[in-house]
Amino acid sequence: MKKFKIGHIEISNNLILAPMAGVTDLAFRRICKDFGVGLVCAEMVSIDGIVHKNEKSLNMLKVDKYERPLSMQIFGNNLSSYVKATQYVEQNCECDIIDINMGCPAPKVAERSQAGASLLKDPNKIGEIVRSVVINTSKPVTVKLRIGWDVNNINVVEVAKICEQNGASALTIHGRTRSQYFSGKSDWSWISKVKDSVKIPVIGNGDIINEITAKDMFEKTNCDAIMIARAAQGNPWIFQEIDTFLLTGKYTKKPTPKEVIDIIVKHVGILIKEKGELRGVREMRKQIVWYLKNIPKELKSQDINQKAVEVSTKNDIIKLLEINIRK
Repeated sequence: MKKFKIGHIEISNNLILAPMAGVTDLAFRRICKDFGVGLVCAEMVSIDGIVHKNEKSLNMLKVDKYERPLSMQIFGNNLSSYVKATQYVEQNCECDIIDINMGCPAPKVAERSQAGASLLKDPNKIGEIVRSVVINTSKPVTVKLRIGWDVNNINVVEVAKICEQNGASALTIHGRTRSQYFSGKSDWSWISKVKDSVKIPVIGNGDIINEITAKDMFEKTNCDAIMIARAAQGNPWIFQEIDTFLLTGKYTKKPTPKEVIDIIVKHVGILIKEKGELRGVREMRKQIVWYLKNIPKELKSQDINQKAVEVSTKNDIIKLLEINIRK
């Protein structure tokens, strides 16, 4: 564990919460900060949504000073929209870093919008996009990449060099191709190859699920930091667990049912404050199901997950947890 910098931004440790659509909103980012993550990344925002002043897109740019340093991720395909969106973020968003998504595999992003991982098929355009963002902001610019479009088109080393040459301050490498989506195994060897090919910080991403895999990622790739995605869903404790293990070699006790309940209630409280009870509770439903994975089966009712996706108020959530979980 160590401090590291992205551009001029100093980060307290080299653990990062990945940007995840529908997951890493302000509430969850704040919860993860409580458990020691060094940098949080907001869910990706469409550059076209920013340019056209879409209310949902602009609301996603909201930052709480408590969660900083924070990276705001943008995605899209159009060069002029990147310029305008970057200028808007520069003037109106209190984030510390701007990240460009060039790794999202979702069809609506990579195919319909020709953004995300689709950009890997056009390295020259990647260079133009990175340069256009860099010259329109005072914030460090980072890029999140997959290793290629498919197994026959792995070009992440070439793309990484292009990003660096055009001013990127750091790179995050997810060791899968776009065609893999989230299946199969993340190939960390490409993260190591990128690290050997550039001078800017390289962040390793993919298949980090616990203390051991975190340690392995650092040792096998020599990366500067690690980014944790799906393993953090409903499990903000993972950052504390990895931090403790890497510093001391000791494992941290898993959260008790009461601790899980307390965090669920705190999480929904932040959501309600930010979005109102109706929307906040609706968005919390899937989060509750993820949190409940931390509680042993024998301590919770069999149908608690089904009941969790039917709650409508904060009181519903509190009653659900009180009645269906044995502490």
